[in-house]
Parts: sequence; structure tokens; C-alpha cells
Amino acid sequence: MDIQSLKTILLVKDLGSIAAAARALDLDASKVSRVVAGVERELGLRLFQRSTRKLAATDEGDQYLRRIAPLVEELEAAGAEVASKGGLLQGTIRLTASVAFVQEGILPVLPKFQQMYPDLTVELYPADHNLDLLAEGLDLAVRLAAAPKGDLISTKLLTTHYRVVAAPEYLEQVAPVGHPSDLTALNCLCFAFPGFKKSWLFRQNGSDPFPVEVSGKTVIASAPSLREAARLGMGAALLPDWLIRNDLKSGRLVDLFPEFECAAFDFETAAWILYPSRSYLPRKVRVMIEFLKETLGLP
Repeated sequence: MDIQSLKTILLVKDLGSIAAAARALDLDASKVSRVVAGVERELGLRLFQRSTRKLAATDEGDQYLRRIAPLVEELEAAGAEVASKGGLLQGTIRLTASVAFVQEGILPVLPKFQQMYPDLTVELYPADHNLDLLAEGLDLAVRLAAAPKGDLISTKLLTTHYRVVAAPEYLEQVAPVGHPSDLTALNCLCFAFPGFKKSWLFRQNGSDPFPVEVSGKTVIASAPSLREAARLGMGAALLPDWLIRNDLKSGRLVDLFPEFECAAFDFETAAWILYPSRSYLPRKVRVMIEFLKETLGLP
């Protein structure tokens, strides 16, 4: 049996269904089912117990799949090593991140990556909800969180700092703002996500954090749109530094409280690179991780 068939049955086990594996491989479910049946026929044993609702490995199947998983990874690693020595780095990298991070972080540096690795294809899947890497056949994810959870391997890309910002035109129309408590008198642009709507946190020089209740007439479920609303002078917004860095430099937006740390619900937030828990990491994925850390990584 060929290595692709073995990879297919391992994916069926990981995802728990033939249909999910077929979606990840962009194949008809009938073809994946024939692959499973062919391997079972050649082995002379049943790998999976099937029902109309679920699929699970048999005891013999589970033992077999656990034994072959590291062997399949080693075969892939050997092939990648030979290819890399020949100067080849080909294939497709599938990456997901939030819509804002794709637009502001990844797309601006993607041309440089493609110049460095012209034979690699990059597929981007912007999404403001967490996609299942295995089920969707994705290689990498960049996620913004205090700390990643789950079975994925993670490495920190950059530390995220939030700032409260507003357009100079808006600040000319309101009373002077000098302390976070002054936000109660402002129209605050709120992000449609739990923890961002009702209060923002502040601390100064390591002091105990204190919340400030915020309210406003506009709630938006998109960080880039929230930034645009702030640019248009619609109110004050709490936004990550990587999204507003250029606006602060140009003066299009003003940092209202530069002496304070700001957060929605946790000061220790970061952008994390996540990838499936595998002992072998393909070189194409490794070079993308290294590139993102070199070009976007900040202390």
C-alpha cells in the first residue's frame, strides 16, 4: 500500500469520520471510503467500526494506526530532507488568522515571502472564528489570546498591547480627556465580543488594575471597521497596537492614555502561531513560521 493511503486512514482516525477526511483532502467521500476498504482488505482486518452517525477505530485498528503514524511521518521527513538538499521547496501552505490580522499583518509581508520562495503557494483563510486545523486541512493558524488552549502546538509571534484611541476631530468636540475615568462622558466604539462591550481595564506602573464603564451608540463586530469608525471621528475605541501603529505615527488617531496600560479583560495577550501536534513539521511550514517571526515578531 502507498503512503498516501496510509496518510488518508490516519486522517480518518484523527477527524473521526470519512466525510471530514474527504473535506480536508478535497476528495469525494466515496473515494476515501474505497481507500479505507482497500487498506482493510490488504491487511485482512477491520480498522474502523462504522455506524450512520460515528466512526471509531477498532482495538486492532487503533494499535495498527498508532504504530504506523510515526513511520509515515518519518517517510515524509525523509522525502522533505532529500528535496530540500536539492534546493526544492514546493507545495501549498494553508494558513488562517482573523480578518484584521490577515489584512494588517500577513498580506503586507506576503510579497516578500513569495519572492523568497517562488515555488510555494500560500492559501489564506481569514476568519473571525477559530477554524479546526485538522478538519479544514490547515497547516497554521495565528490566533489572538491570553494563552492558547487545546492540543495544538503554539509559539508566540508577538505580544499585543491595546490602546484607547480617537481622531483629533472628535477630541476637539468633547471636554479635555486626561484620565481613563473621563471615558464615561465619551461615546465609546465597542467591539461586539464578550468582555469588550461594558468596561475596559487600566493600570499604571504596575498598580492594581481598575475598570472603567464604557458605553456608546455604535457596536461593531469587525476590528478594521471599528478602526475606521474611530478614524471618522465617531468616538473612542480600544484597539490592538499592530492595527493602529501607522495611524498613531501619522496622527490620524491619538493615544488618549499613553501612560496607562489598557485591556479589555486581560493585559497578557499575544498573537500565537499554532499548528497541529505532530512530531514532524514539514519544512515549508517551518520556513513560514520563521518568516512570520522575523518579519512580524516583536518583543
